[in-house]
Amino acid sequence: MAIFRSTRNTHDDPGYQRTSERMFELARLQPGFLGVHSVRDEDGNGITLSYWTDEASIRAWRAHDEHGVVRESGRRSWYERYMVQIARVERGYGWDAASEHAAAVPMTA
Repeated sequence: MAIFRSTRNTHDDPGYQRTSERMFELARLQPGFLGVHSVRDEDGNGITLSYWTDEASIRAWRAHDEHGVVRESGRRSWYERYMVQIARVERGYGWDAASEHAAAVPMTA
C-alpha cells in the first residue's frame, strides 16, 4: 500500500481536479493496482491510500513517465507539502450493519 498525505496550497487551480482524476484513471491501468481511497478536509489536508499487489508494482507506478510529470507539477503548483509512506497490510477485517442483518436471512445459491 502507498500512503500519500498532503496539504494543498491556497491556490484554487481548476486543473488540479482534472489531473487528480487522470492519475486515478492511469493508476487503475497499471499492473498490480488493486484500488484507491482518497479524502481531503476543508483545510486542504488529504490522504490517499492506493493498494497494490506488491512493492514492485508501487515502484513501477512511481517510475511511470506521466506520473513523474504530475508529481513535479504538484510540487510547483498544488501542494505545500506531501509525504509518501509504503506499507504492507498484514491483516484486515471489518463490519457492516447491513451485512449483519442480511446474515439472518438464509442465502441461496
